[in-house]
Amino acid sequence: MAIVLGPNRYGKAETRLVRVFRNGDTHGLVDLNVSVALSGDLEATHATGDNSGVLPTDTMKNTVYAFAKEHGVGEPEEFALLLARHFVESQPQVHGAKVSIESYAWDRLGPHSFSKRGDYTRTAVVNVSDAGTQVVSGVIGLTLLNSTASEFHGFPRDKYTTLPEATDRILATAVDARWRHAGLSADWAASFGGALDALKSGFVGTYSYSLQQTLMAMGTSVLTEREEIAEVRLALPNKHHYLVDLSPFDLTNENEVFIAGDRPYGLIEGSVVRDDAPAATTEWWL
Repeated sequence: MAIVLGPNRYGKAETRLVRVFRNGDTHGLVDLNVSVALSGDLEATHATGDNSGVLPTDTMKNTVYAFAKEHGVGEPEEFALLLARHFVESQPQVHGAKVSIESYAWDRLGPHSFSKRGDYTRTAVVNVSDAGTQVVSGVIGLTLLNSTASEFHGFPRDKYTTLPEATDRILATAVDARWRHAGLSADWAASFGGALDALKSGFVGTYSYSLQQTLMAMGTSVLTEREEIAEVRLALPNKHHYLVDLSPFDLTNENEVFIAGDRPYGLIEGSVVRDDAPAATTEWWL
């Protein structure tokens, strides 16, 4: 029996970068969390500890900071593409680079004053390899709630089923979404803003009989509005809200007072894809 090295990669995770752009008295601010992972001809270091092909992860960190100064930081997809291509092109032993970025938004309060926005985190993941270049954008933690226009009934029941059927319930979720671009020439800012708006409108505009139905509607909304996007993958936790029993206080509760549940929660995951979309160059999920 032979024992061989399987797929592997290494890199520098979560390099925190804050870039200030000083344009006279008015400043700009970019706040990123950058992770780099490289793959390629790395068998020697695993087998014998030969590090002649191992670019130090400290160098990866330094590259992030140096590129932020030398090239600036635009949209996260643009910065990730710049970094990933650099590592593949400058290191002959590296055949693939994955750069993942979380982007934290700040709202302007004044010329040099900002307030951190907390309703979601923007993401971008770029893979550059021999198979091609792939860009995946997304959001994590986009919290949405409909106070009505949601039902859930007609499900199978067995002896362990206690859940009552619902014809008017709160539907709440914290969306983690990723969308794969069909090409590399998108206006990244406009594409992200449009996809985010489409996710929200798909949620708002759907009378929901299940969270699965809402997932499909949200993904369809993105693909309908944004032709540059080939596929959308979503994870929707069902943030349960339980009706409070107010009868001990001689009060009725007509879908007005709820307990916001924490855990456990239902988790609905799925993808919505164009049937004519180009295939992914590397496997990806949330």
